[in-house]
Amino acid sequence: MKFSFCGNEPGTVTTELLAVGAFEGQLSESPGFIPLDRMLDGKLAQLATQEDFQGKDDQTFLLHTLDRLPARRLLIVGLGRREEFHVPDTRRYGAAVVQAAQKAGCQSAALMLPALGPSAHELAVQFLVEGALLGSYRFEKYRSKEATTPDKLAQLTILVSGEEPLAVARGEIVARAVATARDLVNEPASKLTPQKLAETAAAVAEERGLECKVLGPKECEKQRMRLLLAVAQGSVEEPRFVHLTYRPKGKERAKRKVVIVGKAVTFDSGGLSLKPAASMLDMKTDMAGAAAALGVVQALPALGLKSEVHVLIPAAENMLSGSAYKVGDIVTGLGGKSVEIVNTDAEGRLTLADALAYAAKLAPDEIIDLATLTAACVVALGPHIAGVMGNDRAFVERVLGAARRVGEEMWPLPLPERLKEQLKSPVADLKNSGERWGGALLGGLFLREFVGKVPWVHVDIAGPASAEKDAGHVRKGGTGFGVATVLEYLQSRDSA
Repeated sequence: MKFSFCGNEPGTVTTELLAVGAFEGQLSESPGFIPLDRMLDGKLAQLATQEDFQGKDDQTFLLHTLDRLPARRLLIVGLGRREEFHVPDTRRYGAAVVQAAQKAGCQSAALMLPALGPSAHELAVQFLVEGALLGSYRFEKYRSKEATTPDKLAQLTILVSGEEPLAVARGEIVARAVATARDLVNEPASKLTPQKLAETAAAVAEERGLECKVLGPKECEKQRMRLLLAVAQGSVEEPRFVHLTYRPKGKERAKRKVVIVGKAVTFDSGGLSLKPAASMLDMKTDMAGAAAALGVVQALPALGLKSEVHVLIPAAENMLSGSAYKVGDIVTGLGGKSVEIVNTDAEGRLTLADALAYAAKLAPDEIIDLATLTAACVVALGPHIAGVMGNDRAFVERVLGAARRVGEEMWPLPLPERLKEQLKSPVADLKNSGERWGGALLGGLFLREFVGKVPWVHVDIAGPASAEKDAGHVRKGGTGFGVATVLEYLQSRDSA
């Protein structure tokens, strides 16, 4: 899909579909509405009333113009209440326009930006581009040719005075990064094994000019990553530990060093603490943190980031067999702390523990981990909101601020010292799980033990990492959640 700009009045634009956004109860105040209604002899307002179109969120109203306009069809998209609409919500608008155009079989479409004020103009264009591209995302790799949906929409024109090529470029970069994460999450676990994930990361590194180091079982043993190896030992698929490095171009020293760790359990059966069958249905998504991290790092060269960024991916399958790790095992990992295994389904924190200890040895300024860590976080916050914890309040607030600016929902959660009592073991330094209550917080407390004094933020994306149904620019399946926030965070720190 190509994007272009046009400063003409909407009623003069030749296109197959022309779209206008309308806030609830403010249809007549929408940009271009009055002249369009006049060209349609007042029928637009009349038909909108007849169809009970009020501009509510996700309402759409499509009509043929019958040659009264150069545009063959006119689409009015409801944006909801003006006071509840924020600039990132422009993604939903872009997605709605593209989806309507594709459904109608259009090859071209044009749209007007919502009236958000001149200060929001550039960001609105970026989010519009992201929404248009992500709203048209489909994972059809394994469908027959007859069952796939062809992409007919080739041209989307944004009706604004002045062009915003940089905003379009940024929108395309972010959308590609999110789509990369979605593709990885949507792959079947039998196809995206730890080895295949490592090969994919290596291919990304070669294409983007990144450094890449991949450790197999022997190298992981030399590094004393025995927690990662314990999780992996029940599977015929060998684990891999991936270390990608982005360094800014030029001789100028990087402004800071940031490590991003992504959980990569490519399939989680629960091990000997076996999950119920229904709970395994989406366990191919248990590597969504790693998918987001890969999406982020592949975008950094195009953005020209000035920070040095390391991405760590501890990849393993958690399966059950005669060689699987057992409840009651005591394992000491890279961080030097022994862990009593009381639940083999609390495996993600074990793989992350070795990765976080490795990250701390890199002496970074900051560490961010992204993980589908606990169902408890979904119980606490629902399917759309990620939980954020950390050992540095200012760092946590900066990440939450980045999330707000890009419209990804995240919520701060505490790390209560009193709960740490549940992780005490009579035979080891730690247990890998505690009581039922506060499970998401216990996961965060466990991870904190392995970062030392490095500022660290943990983002539990168990809820929003995948979606059960389409919703605007968020498509059913892997969502790529977290990519936009981390990219925004890294860019904002560049300019700090």
